[in-house]
Amino acid sequence: MREENKTRLKMLPGVDHILDLIRASVPMGNVPKTVTVKSIRRTIETLRSEIIENKIDILEDDLKESNIIERVIKDIEAEMTPNLLRVINGTGVVIHTNLGRSILPKEALENIAEISGNYSNLEFDLSSGGRGLRYSCVEELLCDMTGAESAMVVNNNAAAVLLCLETLAKGRQVVVSRGELVEIGGSFRIPDVMAKSGGILKEVGTTNRTHARDYEEALNEDVALLLKVHTSNYRVLGFTSEVSLKELAAIGEAAHIAVMEDLGSGALIDFSEYGLPKEPTVQESIAAGVDLVTFSGDKLIGGPQAGIIVGKKKILDKIKKNPLTRALRIDKLTLGALESTLRLYRDPKNAARAIPTLDMLTLSMDRIEKKASGMLTVFQEIDDPRLELVVLDGFSRPGGGSLPLLTLPSKCVGIKISGVSPNQIEKQMRSFATPVIGRIENEMFILDVRTIRDDEPIFIKKALSDILNRQ
Repeated sequence: MREENKTRLKMLPGVDHILDLIRASVPMGNVPKTVTVKSIRRTIETLRSEIIENKIDILEDDLKESNIIERVIKDIEAEMTPNLLRVINGTGVVIHTNLGRSILPKEALENIAEISGNYSNLEFDLSSGGRGLRYSCVEELLCDMTGAESAMVVNNNAAAVLLCLETLAKGRQVVVSRGELVEIGGSFRIPDVMAKSGGILKEVGTTNRTHARDYEEALNEDVALLLKVHTSNYRVLGFTSEVSLKELAAIGEAAHIAVMEDLGSGALIDFSEYGLPKEPTVQESIAAGVDLVTFSGDKLIGGPQAGIIVGKKKILDKIKKNPLTRALRIDKLTLGALESTLRLYRDPKNAARAIPTLDMLTLSMDRIEKKASGMLTVFQEIDDPRLELVVLDGFSRPGGGSLPLLTLPSKCVGIKISGVSPNQIEKQMRSFATPVIGRIENEMFILDVRTIRDDEPIFIKKALSDILNRQ
């Protein structure tokens, strides 16, 4: 170790000394002592490591008490900032799994605040004064809008599939088309969840073609369930054939075997009415005659994370009695958010505007162009010659494994800053107090206006101003 570094190590102050200085000179508000001490220790240990390992050239000025206190304060601020933050989604991916998927409608947020800040009738029947079921607040809504006889909700669609398979087919065979053995995010695969449930997978057909006779020839006394999996996150195109849900339901009814559909993303409105590709709705699946349908609450439904199960009452009654339901149940906040979201679907036209996910997916180009023009105007207020702004044509995506072939025409604001690379802009935008997430294209930092909320351009403007002020 260099001699000057040995001297610098001796200059490092003690934790208690820095703590006393901070208490005497810096208003710490409601910062707990434990947090302050942790930050002091971490700062001093970081300096010690940097000196010993010669990672950077530590100057004597860096070891002044005032500079050490400044580093401690920054560390405290980082420590007191929540890990889960609001971010601005400028990627154009509407149902962005990494960014929390669907944004809840304001009605859901208001209900969550009311429910979470007070006691509720979560499992209390107000009519009888006795214990109630937590599903009851959404079951009637789900049945009314889908045509199902019964319904329940668990914590996500993977859990819904697992619960249904474990209840109906543990130790017995489940017939699935080979072309529907999907994998979704997080390496969740139908064969794996089948094995975990205790069901025995029986593949029929081929990757691209499955016929009714394939299911019929697979039937025997060990078959407990016919399962159809909607390929919501990919498509097999070309020389293909699949058995319709109505045909499969007829096969199951004739053989007295239950038929289940994992609809995946789910949909409660017909997206083709808004110029988007047709996506099967839950209502259509129930009308086709299947016994069970499972789907997500936080994808095309636009609500909170949840796995929704609808179908025949005699089967749902069995599922509700499964001990696994307690492990997979959802909490009062999710129920409150889901109920509020579902109530909006009573008026489908209103739902398409009131539910943020649906609104972003169905935005007209006229509205998008107005958003882009408005954003450009806000950013131009910075009035700095180093900042270059341009409106570009672009494409958004639904995301979340939904509508996999769909690209949505959109508008983007491209950003360049003289002397700052696009990668540096992207990194600094991510480090802003309200992180801004975009993408890099053609040597520009790009923000897709489709997924940027109306109140967010002002945050982005502040982030751009900060970057410019650092130069």
